[in-house]
Amino acid sequence: MSVIASCKKKKLADLVAISIAALMSTGSGTAQGADRADDEHALRTRSPIKHLIYIIGENRSFDNVYGAYQPRPGQTIANLLSKGIIKADGTPGRHFARGTQYQVTVPEASGKFFLSPSQKMPYQTLPVPTIAGAQPAGIGVEFGLVDANGVPTALFPQGDPELPAEDQFLLATGGTGSIPRNGADTRIPNVFTLAPGPFPQTSPTLPYDSYEGDTVHQLFQMWQQSDCSVSHATRQNPTGCLHDLYPFVATTFGTAPGHVPTDGGQDMAFYNMNISDAPIFKSLADTYTISDNYHQGIMGGSVTAAFAIGFGDNPFFSDGNGNPAVPTGSIANPDPQAGTINTYQSVGTWIKCSDPAQPGVAAIADYLAALPYRVKTNCEPGAYYPLRDADLPYAANGMLAALTPTAMPPVSQRHIGDALNEKGISWIYYGGGYNAALSVANGASDIVSRVFAAGYCGICNPFQYSKSIMSDPDQRAAHLKDVLDLFADLKNGTLPAVSFVKEDGALEGHPGSGKLDPFEAFVQFVIDLAKSNPRQFAETAIVISFDESGGLYDSGFIQPLDFFGDGPRIPLVVVSPFSTGGRVVHSYSDQVSVVKFIERNWRLEPLTARSRDNLPNPVVDDDNLYVPHNMPAISDLFDMFDFGRGRDN
Repeated sequence: MSVIASCKKKKLADLVAISIAALMSTGSGTAQGADRADDEHALRTRSPIKHLIYIIGENRSFDNVYGAYQPRPGQTIANLLSKGIIKADGTPGRHFARGTQYQVTVPEASGKFFLSPSQKMPYQTLPVPTIAGAQPAGIGVEFGLVDANGVPTALFPQGDPELPAEDQFLLATGGTGSIPRNGADTRIPNVFTLAPGPFPQTSPTLPYDSYEGDTVHQLFQMWQQSDCSVSHATRQNPTGCLHDLYPFVATTFGTAPGHVPTDGGQDMAFYNMNISDAPIFKSLADTYTISDNYHQGIMGGSVTAAFAIGFGDNPFFSDGNGNPAVPTGSIANPDPQAGTINTYQSVGTWIKCSDPAQPGVAAIADYLAALPYRVKTNCEPGAYYPLRDADLPYAANGMLAALTPTAMPPVSQRHIGDALNEKGISWIYYGGGYNAALSVANGASDIVSRVFAAGYCGICNPFQYSKSIMSDPDQRAAHLKDVLDLFADLKNGTLPAVSFVKEDGALEGHPGSGKLDPFEAFVQFVIDLAKSNPRQFAETAIVISFDESGGLYDSGFIQPLDFFGDGPRIPLVVVSPFSTGGRVVHSYSDQVSVVKFIERNWRLEPLTARSRDNLPNPVVDDDNLYVPHNMPAISDLFDMFDFGRGRDN
């Protein structure tokens, strides 16, 4: 029976049988791994945690996944349901107006990019959700991994080896079928007359196991969608971000006059755990600890999110040796085109955000300067920074890639891997499909290698941008592995101290190209395999989150920390023997909080003088647990655990 259908714990014997071939082929030496495990156990940590596993999915906001979640008795949560925006059945609640979305119909007098419009009016109905980018058939069918019945094909007898056998069917289901690409998602009830706010992602005509449309997630667009102004500020929301321009920005920023928009109102969708959506995420929240105040660190796409995860910062465009340089093209200009209200002149990759004369910069810088706490733009003079996905400087084998206008040169900035290396603390980035990507980079052209290489997300790997890792064959061999190697290390008790885990593209949960239930199945498989080694699991924390919100609506408080973010909330679940009880933690955190946890636990210093891990932990008042009164501040996540008394924590 499927893990999604039953949401029950698998038996250890099943797990071993499912993955034995993959585990045996990874080449992880047991003796060498045992030595590593012994070394790690000898390291003095500030908590009982000796192994941190950070699993990263794709493009989901907190309210998209947990918007209707009802926590265990005694716990509180800030979501669509608790705020009265929706009812438990997903219909509009008595405070639905708090989620109302607005449109701008009058151009700004300045003719420039606006962060918060001077005039706006509510939509009468939501812009029609589309299926932009969604799979017409299951992604496993598209790539030949499984047939239409979800049975692995002769060419791929294991299907996707990162999924248990009983979940392979998920690769064949949920396609949009014959709905025209970028057309209205007519599976949604009343799709043409939706109220202008959050709506249920699922229904009797749109099952949970379905691909849905994707939407925009880039820095300038996400700033606009949040509609931040100190004129909106209240005591409960001192930064004044209203979250009320999501569909407006999605349908206007890149739409030329007369063209049909590819984005619509799908950014307002939410899953409903009260009708069995996201059953594994619900079960994990009921059993372990979640945060309802964890945020995307740097607004933009997968690349900028990866930089937050690895560097605690947004690295600038350089000459490849750490010196600022000028890109040859793809410079952003979000000022509206003539005759439009919000159609950007250039949806570029780079911005020189230290220069207020650059389009879009002054609006954000002026807002940051007006906040009721001191915050810097963190933009170095003359430096250009990425604000959306930038291409890789290296192939998987360390070969330099062509430097195109949208490519990031090698990054010399210090990252968490460098800090761990300096103290002799082991770490690995496990990427789904990495072995295949490495084979293809080395010349392999067979169909199996090419298919699995296509599933590897190089731009999701912050260390594939790093000169210190990618230019050194020994560093690549030590720290870049396949997810199948993770399975072996979990089974053998040979985990490194710190593990970053990125499943392949079929399983990552990205709207459009993916769906959430395969990611749930992958997460549950990793948890069950970790538990199969009780001695190791007793000292392990599994952190589960997403790289970014994907442009999906969220209603939570946002604390701007610099020009690049923070962005909206994203889910965070911590699975550990020290994080049980179904708790909901409210302290403010973002993706750099994981860096702070690693540094505190393994006694490391902040990465650089400007990285966000220098920020203090939040201090809050009892009447407002979400807003630090020592802003800017982010948690180190130690309060997600109960380590007991007598520890140095």
